[in-house]
Amino acid sequence: MDSLTQIVLGAAVGEAVAGKKLGNKALLWGAVAGTIPDLDVLLNPWLDTVQQLTFHRSLTHSFLFAVVMSPLLGWLLHRLYKNNPATLRDWSLLFFLGFVTHSLLDSCTTWGTQLFWPFTNYGVAFYNIFVVDPLYTLPFLVFVAAAAFYHRLSSTRRYLNYAGLMISTAYLLWSFVAKSMANGVFEQSMTRQGIDHTSYISKPTPMNTVFWSVTAAGEEGFYNGFYSLMDADQQVKYDFEPQQAELLAPYRGHPKLERLLQITKGYYTVTQDRAGALLINDLRFGKFDGWQESGGGYVFVYKVWQDAQGELQFEEVNNRPKVDQEYLLAYWNRITGLR
Repeated sequence: MDSLTQIVLGAAVGEAVAGKKLGNKALLWGAVAGTIPDLDVLLNPWLDTVQQLTFHRSLTHSFLFAVVMSPLLGWLLHRLYKNNPATLRDWSLLFFLGFVTHSLLDSCTTWGTQLFWPFTNYGVAFYNIFVVDPLYTLPFLVFVAAAAFYHRLSSTRRYLNYAGLMISTAYLLWSFVAKSMANGVFEQSMTRQGIDHTSYISKPTPMNTVFWSVTAAGEEGFYNGFYSLMDADQQVKYDFEPQQAELLAPYRGHPKLERLLQITKGYYTVTQDRAGALLINDLRFGKFDGWQESGGGYVFVYKVWQDAQGELQFEEVNNRPKVDQEYLLAYWNRITGLR
């Protein structure tokens, strides 16, 4: 999830753990705990594209990191605030729950989180909420911010904080329900249309849990479709795209290429640009505006080419569409089923 959401969640967890003893210090250090896992991006300037993709949401998002670092940071803060009533256990639990809730929430998004690193680098992903969702974050933020204005022993402060936690959790649970509803429509529509598939990934489109997209793996490629829970009917139009994995044959076995393909979980297609470079489309995220009649480009595309020295190079391609008022209006109409 986005940084603001993780800060709010961390603050709420910190308040729940030690708000009575620490007051707003619990909110502050909870927010810090909710931020620490994402500091892995600070290493990006020293990493290439594939290394960045591999390292992000790995070490600092793992359960192992939470287990090892929480008591260490808890001890430091216990020493720093030795005159406060919070115990070493309180501080350690604040960091542990801050780290774990951060990682679990990230696992609800499409990117996935390496929860069990270093034992496996598999990215656990539930695909039930977009990385930025105002309906999750804003009510949560309002309640947690309001709690900060009350005395640490005030029952109103606790009620506000728990209300924020419960409302945000309820929305997260709703996202699973919405996903299940969309999946039912996707499965039925693929059956009616005779689309054979071995697996599929469904995920919400940006900033909502009403409008969903699906990518289904067929024998020679992938089927992409969209459905809103507010659509008047359950007719889903699917576009097919061949995988063309054979284009990668000259480079198969290269460790960075194999890692990139592993990150996509096999959901990728390959095309070629005019210069002969290969473009690997990560289908897990779908297309920015694939819901429009004109189609659209994939969210994450990686350019792969061989340099003059024969080394394989990787680069992320930015093909984001222009998001203006006209685009947002069309997007809102599609979410609400106006097509």
